[in-house]
Amino acid sequence: MFKTFLDLVYFDRDPCATRGLYDDWSGSYDVEMTGNGYVTPARCAQALASFAADTSLPLLDFGCGTGLAGLAFRDSGFSVLDGVDLSGEMIAQADAKGIYRNLTPVEADTPIPGGYPFIAAVGVIGAGAAPLSVLDMLLHALPPGGLLVFSFNDLTLADPASMGRLNEWLDCGAARLLFAEHGAHLPEKNIQSTVYVVEKA
Repeated sequence: MFKTFLDLVYFDRDPCATRGLYDDWSGSYDVEMTGNGYVTPARCAQALASFAADTSLPLLDFGCGTGLAGLAFRDSGFSVLDGVDLSGEMIAQADAKGIYRNLTPVEADTPIPGGYPFIAAVGVIGAGAAPLSVLDMLLHALPPGGLLVFSFNDLTLADPASMGRLNEWLDCGAARLLFAEHGAHLPEKNIQSTVYVVEKA
């Protein structure tokens, strides 16, 4: 039986193998994801826009991939977008869309620059992708009052450690949960996700 990349992506692998998978997937990623009804980018963009006082301020699209999330953020009013990703081939696809100010390939352990008032990690943290430690890295990079929007799909939410990591920030008051909504992610695959907006204290 023919397997799509979506059938392969939700498995743990090292960063080198992850980069290789996404490099190989880059040419067909948009078609496969949109064909499966991928709505989490639009949900994240709309959620963040509802709390952003000034959408003209820079947004870092962490794990930007081919730029599908960037398109959603642009359509929701965000005008200055920078993207970083592990996959150079994915970045090439994002660059072709002409929506990012800067695009940077990064290694798995590369610290991200601070100072962004908005950071997005759409479909990035969890099963088969970035580890939960990335949530800590993104929140540390935010300035006080900065906003992080991210999503956990159902496979990620099935691991109690996922919410445990977020609650470590919320329970001590280091961050404040502004929004959490469970809904569609990939309807054709019957996978849902929860979208979160968190404010750094």
